[in-house]
Amino acid sequence: MTQASYFASLVNGMPLEPEGSKLAIAEWTAPGTPLGDTPLLIAPLHIHHNNDEAWYVLEGTLGFQVGAMKMEVNANEAVVVPRGTPHTYWNPKPATSRYLIVMSTQIRTLIDEIHATEPRNYENMKDLFRRYESELLEWY
Repeated sequence: MTQASYFASLVNGMPLEPEGSKLAIAEWTAPGTPLGDTPLLIAPLHIHHNNDEAWYVLEGTLGFQVGAMKMEVNANEAVVVPRGTPHTYWNPKPATSRYLIVMSTQIRTLIDEIHATEPRNYENMKDLFRRYESELLEWY
């Protein structure tokens, strides 16, 4: 393998996911929520039964629901969600958020499949989550 297999700039949402690894990392952005509006969820409320997931906020703020707890996480703060824990997240502020997401390659593949699936309805998504050892609890 070359250095390029283990190194990436993470620009434009391109993940670092070396062949043979079970870990992926990507830099993503979340558009802001106008003042007075209800924030849109970036992901529906769900559980990963066999995979942990983590976020590190680089700029802005992200809101999280982890189990029954809700919190806001600002720049230079992180959240880790252990497997088996219901969770979702959103951008509660008007400014765009920029963050790192650290996930298993299984979660990364699930996210790709979600974006490729049509129609995106509750039944299709529920089946898709199940195929990736996850559980969809609510749909938009």
